[in-house]
Amino acid sequence: MVLTRFSWPYGGRHVAICGSFTRWVDQYQMALVEGSMGEYQAIFDLPPGVYQYRFLVDGMWRCDEQKLCATNEYGILNNVIFVEEPMTSVIHHEAFRGMDMDDGVLLSTMPAEPLLQTSDIRIESFRHWVSAMLSEKNIFDIIPVSSKVSVMDLQLPVKQAFHIMAEEGFTVVPLWDDSRGNITGMLTPSDFILILRELQNNMRALANEELEMHSISSWKEGKLQLYGQPDAAVGVNRRPLIHVGDLESLKDVALKIVQNEISSVPIFKSSLDDASSMPLLNLASLPGILRFICKNSAELIQLFPLLQFQISAIPLGTWLPTTGRGSGRPLSILRRDALLSSALNLLLEARVSSIPIVDENGSLLDVYARSDIMALAKDNIYARIQLEQMTVEHALEQVYQVNGHRRCYTCFRSTTFHEILQQLSNPGVRRLVVVDARTRIVEGIISLRDIFTFLLGC
Repeated sequence: MVLTRFSWPYGGRHVAICGSFTRWVDQYQMALVEGSMGEYQAIFDLPPGVYQYRFLVDGMWRCDEQKLCATNEYGILNNVIFVEEPMTSVIHHEAFRGMDMDDGVLLSTMPAEPLLQTSDIRIESFRHWVSAMLSEKNIFDIIPVSSKVSVMDLQLPVKQAFHIMAEEGFTVVPLWDDSRGNITGMLTPSDFILILRELQNNMRALANEELEMHSISSWKEGKLQLYGQPDAAVGVNRRPLIHVGDLESLKDVALKIVQNEISSVPIFKSSLDDASSMPLLNLASLPGILRFICKNSAELIQLFPLLQFQISAIPLGTWLPTTGRGSGRPLSILRRDALLSSALNLLLEARVSSIPIVDENGSLLDVYARSDIMALAKDNIYARIQLEQMTVEHALEQVYQVNGHRRCYTCFRSTTFHEILQQLSNPGVRRLVVVDARTRIVEGIISLRDIFTFLLGC
């Protein structure tokens, strides 16, 4: 049994508490704390477990929204408390180092917890806190006071546009339509992948030289004709530009990015100084929102038991069937000798942003992401290679030559949820590959999109 203190610090004449530990029947009067200006308390001797409770203040049911909350099966918002026995454990540290891999630390305290269900109160309480916090903040809470964003004219030749993206390290660029005086689209690595497929599969007579004059606008229209058919392997639909206003909440921004399966969303000003002003304020993406969450949850790790759970116990990410984890879709992996064309087809048709690349034993070597295709735009490398002949290993060598050596970010099954959030909040880290700590064999992958799909209950 654990002595557990409950408090209501907001005053009132008569304050009582009722909860799952009273069978939601008995109401216990709370005592005014001596010397306080209106704080009431009650102490119960409870067995370890998860409890919900509410306060009856002057005849009205209340909830302390400054503490953990969750909605029960009847849609009622209650406070939540996790009662745990004090315990000590020995933590063993095992350093893990591998070529092209970041240093990992294996923390082992006890056997892995069984997989939580999405209805678990620990999950719901953390989701409620995240949802409430993001709903109260808008885009100005995450974008820098002074920043710049690059745009491209729709009439710019495709070849020049991708050369600029490769040189400047852009992965996505807003497109300006001068005739409309507005941002009307985005140029992404997926466009470059589709163009390469079109060039090398002879789907249209579009030679490399024609890219000098072929505009982005013409490509966007041509893409709809090629891939907008019902039987197309890659579905492309004409849709209005997905964007957000600068007064929208961070929760709405995150939901738009996740639900529309995009990496960034343009932020439009809610009001313009004059008719000729550029409406684009900046771009919003999931990394910035996750950094904001981590910054505000750093001091709350003891309040949310979920943050201390090993990732193997939380239902998120994509996993190999051999791990015994069910996933919404199977994890796609490729050997290093696989053809680049196979990797590109998989990225588009499986609607994933990256693929773990493994050796003959299934051990992680690197990750090939959609944005890596931009390395082929450097010095027109794409014009001197054949997708059906280049291997993924060779394609990665091109990435290293253009961008230099890079780290492959990993985690283990024993990594805690809090550690996962912290790692993914670092600049440049968009996914973590789950590997075996000793063999480096790939077990799963956790992306930023996975995190927000889980946190927002999408």
